[in-house]
Amino acid sequence: MPAGVSWPRYLRMFSASILAMFAGAQVVHQYYLPDLSIPEIPPKPGELRTELRGYKVREEAATAFQQLKAEQKVD
Repeated sequence: MPAGVSWPRYLRMFSASILAMFAGAQVVHQYYLPDLSIPEIPPKPGELRTELRGYKVREEAATAFQQLKAEQKVD
């Protein structure tokens, strides 16, 4: 067995590493909210524009918050 480890221990570590990778991928997808839709007509080369919807939502919320703070200071 690799590194002199027993089969049960090796399988437990392998399972834990696979589970950690899946959990990490899920966290990334929840944070960035990628657009996984497939268009019916593929875009021509150079036309494809990707957006990170999660980032855009957080950026808009931060801008709105800054505007709200600025309005409250004026009043």
